[in-house]
Amino acid sequence: MTGARLRLGVTGLSRAGKTVFITALVHNLTRAVAAGRKAQLPVFRALTEGRISAAHLDPQPDYSVPRFAYEEHLRALTGPDRHWPQSTRRISELRVTLEYTAKSWSLRNMAQNNTRLDIDIVDYPGEWLLDLPLLGKTFAQWSRETLEAASVAARAPIAADWRGATAMADPKARYSEETAQNLARLFTNYLRLAKTERYALSTLPPGRFLMPGDLEGSPALTFAPLPVEEGQDLPYRSLGREMERRYEAYKAHVVRPFFRDHFARLDRQIVLVDALAALNSGPAAVRDLETALTDVLMAFRTGRSNLFSTIFRPKIDRILFAATKADHLHHTSHDRLEGVLRHLTGRAITRAEGVGAKIDVIALAAVRATREAMVRHEGEQLSAIVGTPIKGERIGDEVFDGVEEGAIFPGELPEDPGKVFRGDALGLGDEDADFRFLKFRPPIASLGQDKLALPLPHIRLDRAMEFLFGDRLS
Repeated sequence: MTGARLRLGVTGLSRAGKTVFITALVHNLTRAVAAGRKAQLPVFRALTEGRISAAHLDPQPDYSVPRFAYEEHLRALTGPDRHWPQSTRRISELRVTLEYTAKSWSLRNMAQNNTRLDIDIVDYPGEWLLDLPLLGKTFAQWSRETLEAASVAARAPIAADWRGATAMADPKARYSEETAQNLARLFTNYLRLAKTERYALSTLPPGRFLMPGDLEGSPALTFAPLPVEEGQDLPYRSLGREMERRYEAYKAHVVRPFFRDHFARLDRQIVLVDALAALNSGPAAVRDLETALTDVLMAFRTGRSNLFSTIFRPKIDRILFAATKADHLHHTSHDRLEGVLRHLTGRAITRAEGVGAKIDVIALAAVRATREAMVRHEGEQLSAIVGTPIKGERIGDEVFDGVEEGAIFPGELPEDPGKVFRGDALGLGDEDADFRFLKFRPPIASLGQDKLALPLPHIRLDRAMEFLFGDRLS
C-alpha cells in the first residue's frame, strides 16, 4: 500500500471552536466509515463514492509535541453530561489515517491503486499567528502602534490603568524589576479584558501573554510597550533598554521557533473565526476582527517574502476561512454569515497577493447544537432554532436551567454584509442587544449497533473536508 502525508494546520482566535472542530472532524472520519454512514458527509466525495475502506488514529510523527486529547474531548461532547470541551492553549498534534482506493488509473497505480493518506492535524492558537509581524518591527515601532491602538474609544476604558502607569514610567530611568513586572501585569490585564465577550477584540499581540504555558513569569513574557522614539539612545540598564531586550528575546525564543518548527511545515490551513462574537459586541469589534484576519493572511504572504525566506518557507497551498457556530442562526442566514466573512477577509485576500494558495470562505458548525422549527408567536409563524441553552443563559427575564429546550428567534443577518460595520444590523451597538446569540449544550449523541456514539450532526463540515484534503484522495 502506497502512502502520502498531509499536514493540516487548524487555528482560530479565542473561542472560535478549534477543539470542537478537530474532535468532530476526526470522529466523523473514523465513525462514518466504521458505521457505514456515508449520508453523514454527502459532499465528501471519496466517502460517498465508497473509496475509503478504513479511517483510524495512528501515532503522531512528532514525539516532542503534545498529543491532541481527542478521546477526552469526545467524551465531553458525547457523554451523559454533554458539554463543550476545554479549549487548548498550546500546540498539539493528532494523526488520522485514511485507507482508500485511488480514483485515477495511471500506469503507476494500475498495479497498486490501494493507498493511504496520513493527515497530521496541528492545532495551535491563532494569536500565535498574529505574532509574525513582530519579526519585522522594532520595539519602538511596536510600542507606538500598541499605545495608539489602546487610545481608541473601543479600548481606552479597559486600557486606562495600564496607560496611566505607562505615562508615569520613564524609559530612561534605571531598570527596576518591580516596575517591569507591574507594567507587564497591567498590560496583560488589558489584553485579557479586551478578549472578553463584552469587547471581543482580536488584534492583541503578543499572543503568548494570555497563554504563557511554561514561559509564565519568564523575562521573555515580562515586558510592555513604552513611549520611546525610533533609534533613541537608551542608557545602559535603563527600563527602556531592558524592555527592548525582552521584546527581542520574545521574538527570538518564542515567535521564530514556532514558525520555523511548525508553521513552515504545514501543507493546508483552516482558520476558524467566531464572527458572531464580534457581531454581538458591535462595529468596533467587527472592524478589529477584519484587521486581525488581514494580519493572519499576511502571515502566509510574509512567510514567502525575502525578509523571512531564510527562516522558514511555508508551502501551504490551500487556506480555508470558516465562520463557526452557524447553528446559532436559521439556515436562511447561513449564506449571509458566509457573506459577512467574505467581506471581512476581502481586504486581506486582496492585499495578500503572492500567497500562492487557493483561498475559500465557508460558514459551518462542526457540531450542530440546534435544530430548526416554525413557531407561532403572536399569531405569526416565525422561523426559530431549538436547542438546550447552557445553564445560566438568559433572554430578558428568562433564565435557562441547562435541561429544558428553548425556541430562539435569532433574527436575520443583513443581505448587505457592509452593514455590520455600521452597527445597524440586528440592533448592533445597542447595549440591550449585546450577546443575543445564546450558548447551547451539545446535542444528545445517538449510539450505533456497537454502542459507540455516532457522529454528531454538523453544518458543512463535509464541505470543509472536501476543500482541505478531498483532492488528495483522487
